[in-house]
Amino acid sequence: MEIEKSVNAQKAFFAIGSTLPVAFRLEKLKTLKASIIAHERDIAEALKTDLGKSFHESYMCEIGMTLSELSYLIKHLRSWSRNKHHSIGLANFHSKGYSVWEPYGCVLVMSPWNYPFMLCMEPLAGALAAGNCCMVKPSAYSPATSAIISRIIREVFPPEYVTVVEGGRLENQTLLEQRFDYIFFTGGVTVGKLVMEKASHHLTPVTLELGGKSPCIITDSCDLKVAATRLVFGKFLNCGQTCVAPDYCLVDTKIEKRFLELLKEQVLEMYGENPLENPSYGKIINTKHFERILNLIDSHKVILGGNSNPATLQIAPTILNHVSAEDAVMQEEIFGPILPIITYETIEEAEAFIKQYEKPLALYLFTKDKNLEKRFMQHVSFGGGCVNDTIVHLSEPSMGFGGVGHSGMGSYHGRKSFETFSHQKFILKKYNWIDLPMRYQPYKTLYLKLIKLFLH
Repeated sequence: MEIEKSVNAQKAFFAIGSTLPVAFRLEKLKTLKASIIAHERDIAEALKTDLGKSFHESYMCEIGMTLSELSYLIKHLRSWSRNKHHSIGLANFHSKGYSVWEPYGCVLVMSPWNYPFMLCMEPLAGALAAGNCCMVKPSAYSPATSAIISRIIREVFPPEYVTVVEGGRLENQTLLEQRFDYIFFTGGVTVGKLVMEKASHHLTPVTLELGGKSPCIITDSCDLKVAATRLVFGKFLNCGQTCVAPDYCLVDTKIEKRFLELLKEQVLEMYGENPLENPSYGKIINTKHFERILNLIDSHKVILGGNSNPATLQIAPTILNHVSAEDAVMQEEIFGPILPIITYETIEEAEAFIKQYEKPLALYLFTKDKNLEKRFMQHVSFGGGCVNDTIVHLSEPSMGFGGVGHSGMGSYHGRKSFETFSHQKFILKKYNWIDLPMRYQPYKTLYLKLIKLFLH
């Protein structure tokens, strides 16, 4: 009942038009940014509690990226918000066309536990930049971060403008029963389907940021050391609990031995001989996910790692070799620190292997061959990705981010966030000083000739 009251209060607040002026939106975005900076240490401590993240990783991957997104929105919001003019054809002489960006109204942002601060605040910032009121639902699996998010939002916004709903499944279900004007969900495919089903009852538009088995392709033309370094970074960051983490690696048989040696070297270089004792190496979010990930490890295929600590919910960076499509680790998105290695003889074989799975959220290709790069960009469908790097494409606010097919729908970041949370109204303004009679009855042969001339 409280949730319903909050939604109604936001709808009433939106109806009076307070969120529409760009100056109001900019002021609130700047205030939010200042509050995040003031609570920098509190946010980092919450992320340490929930996921064992070091301050370096918390700032690099969550706090800093959120501040970067806010800065980008603040810098460009005025220009994005202006009416856009459109050229008009001769058939509508004399008139002008323009479009207006309008906010949807009261929107819902549901965020996950793996990057609990960034993946809550970035879509929220986009929703506010577009002029909406917002209900925010952080994940119950990261309670410390949810608490600091709630604290920041209470300090910055009145509840009729932005409200945080903490809790678990009951709160999620109650929220999804409400009639929102837009829903933005980040999480797994199963819950994503439920969100879409619930949204369909009111024909509510949705953005779904999901996941999938994102491949990394290592070709014989790439810089192997750079590839190994960037793959280890992208795979084991946040203990593999990243929606765009390389899920599995396809390696050309010609360079398999050398590449595996480099992978091992880079794991040791970054995490040390005993990663579970590394204070900067995080942990799995909870016991359920810890046990699920361990069950994906085939001890006969481990060439590095494989050890774990149930007391701290840590699993060492693990590399599996000679993996096949039938192995347990290839039946679901891993979302943990396990890297399966699969070899291929030809690039056609690698491409076919990728296409047997649902369209991934990301794809990473390491190559110096421009023709091969062009081939993958044109013939393999995926949400977004990198050439000669991993995961960093989502850090660029000037480029949109999102999935395709089972990996999601819609995109955000920067201008895409503004557009996602806005409706673009197209207007044709007709002038009165001339009114061409060719569209009116009684129809005449001359009028038809003129219509054909104008519309051809």
